[in-house]
Amino acid sequence: MSDKEILKREVDLEKAKALAETLGISEVLSRILVARGIDDFNKAKAYFRPQKEDLHNPFLLKSMDKACEVILEEIQNNKPILVFGDYDVDGTTSVAMLSDFLSKIHPGKVISYIPDRYTEGYGISFQSIDFAKENGISLVICLDCGIRAVEQIEYAQRLGVSFVVCDHHTPGEVLPPAVAILNPKQMDCPYPYKELSGCGVGFKLMEALAEKLSISRQEVESYLDLVTVSICADIVPIDGENRILTHFGLEKLRQNPRPGLKVLIPEESLSHLDVSGVVFSLSPKINAAGRIDSGLKAVSLMMEKSHEVAQQKAKQISALNESRKEFDKEATLQALEMIIQNQEENNATTVVFDPHWHKGVVGIVASRLIENYYRPTVVFTASEGGLLVGSARSVSGYSVYDALLAISPLMEKFGGHKYAAGMSIKAENYDLFKQAFENQVKKTLLPSEKIEKIWIDSEVDFSDFSPKFLRIIEQMSPFGPANPKPCFLAKNVKIIASTLRYVGDEGQHLQCQIEQNGQVFSAIGFCLAERVRQNPASLFDVVFQVEYNHFRGNKTLQLNLKEISTSLCSLG
Repeated sequence: MSDKEILKREVDLEKAKALAETLGISEVLSRILVARGIDDFNKAKAYFRPQKEDLHNPFLLKSMDKACEVILEEIQNNKPILVFGDYDVDGTTSVAMLSDFLSKIHPGKVISYIPDRYTEGYGISFQSIDFAKENGISLVICLDCGIRAVEQIEYAQRLGVSFVVCDHHTPGEVLPPAVAILNPKQMDCPYPYKELSGCGVGFKLMEALAEKLSISRQEVESYLDLVTVSICADIVPIDGENRILTHFGLEKLRQNPRPGLKVLIPEESLSHLDVSGVVFSLSPKINAAGRIDSGLKAVSLMMEKSHEVAQQKAKQISALNESRKEFDKEATLQALEMIIQNQEENNATTVVFDPHWHKGVVGIVASRLIENYYRPTVVFTASEGGLLVGSARSVSGYSVYDALLAISPLMEKFGGHKYAAGMSIKAENYDLFKQAFENQVKKTLLPSEKIEKIWIDSEVDFSDFSPKFLRIIEQMSPFGPANPKPCFLAKNVKIIASTLRYVGDEGQHLQCQIEQNGQVFSAIGFCLAERVRQNPASLFDVVFQVEYNHFRGNKTLQLNLKEISTSLCSLG
């Protein structure tokens, strides 16, 4: 039996049938498209053939003219400009992009600043404002943060330091007193697309400045590799304008990435790099700099023009990432042991603490624990001043932010959104917090939210997978939020015994060939070995996505199994 709930995406079948006839494709494919909002010829054309010409005019962003005016005035007066960004991938790509661009038109006068994760924390810090004042800087451009930094920007205003805020997070009720705010989510902003990444907002500012300065479109588009890394890493929807940016950005990453990114991508992966390659291979390396050391190391690498120097800088970044992996792995194993020792396997929540865990990995550890115990999770470690700092992660449908808000008197501070949050508490309040969080989640978590869900696009037979079918599935990429990779159910599938292998450190993964009515495909199933180990000769139902393996120039189809069981429900 499966411990996951298999659900089918509902679509308008009449629209799907009409689209299939219009495009000359199967109804399985048309249902996938309709489920993603592609329900007529023009939408399909824009979806399958993204055009740079369909990018929106940057001056549709509220305050864009003002932002350009104050930046160009600083340049004209030969004054230094501080480019500030968060320490994650979206922030560091933003700073690398805009610092590099501005340095070409304002050489020697652009300073990059990434706050220290541990001494300054997230967002605009008072320390960074003091740095600007002490260094004669009167304009700060902040990227991927700032929209809620009312107190900090008021402080800067008193010191004579002005801010241009480029952010994509949801504004609060009160906006900071910046000279210009660029954020498509702010009130009365007519910009048509609301889901840009932080680097995406920075890219629109760069487009506008380039237009004012008659800088070539080719120069602007040379930064699409950085924009795409930010979109993939920040898990923003890959639809509309983000789909166009990602399509052309992946093209650049595969063909001609900047040296600082090229050295982080394995040579054998470069020609077929996709969104998941960026998310699981490239982004963690960039993120490791800010998690373990300084995000400025990532910015420096991404701005590097020399391939040889980039290789040296990449070695440092890779070493930091290896340290991050060790910290992450050790803490996860220790946390899993704690849960068993404390007999908390059946709790509504996971809350764990160890003073020796690295602050930079508590969020990753929380996500890993959810893979083992599917429930809202908080991981704490020690901080300065008798405080513990924690990172929370949630399960699909449940707002961990609301749960924390209900017990907020037990915290010194907290912030976040529905599925992720950070907080600090007094060490002596840990047990109280742990019990209060357990009680709050226990009474508000719905039974349906306790079960991991897998969404299926269609039930198929292997015989449906014609070359045309597979080619169209591939053309639906880039995949991500708002455009998920299609997921299928096939029933009565047999594992070919001679091909069955249990792989991984503990034999937890499954590798084999599977057959249905004479059609055979290679398959991999991560953490699914136990599903078949007892009775591998059974007929199985499988949930899977189609992917390709690339090895020594050869491209082979593989099914990535998401679930395998002798009794998955029929989806009709």
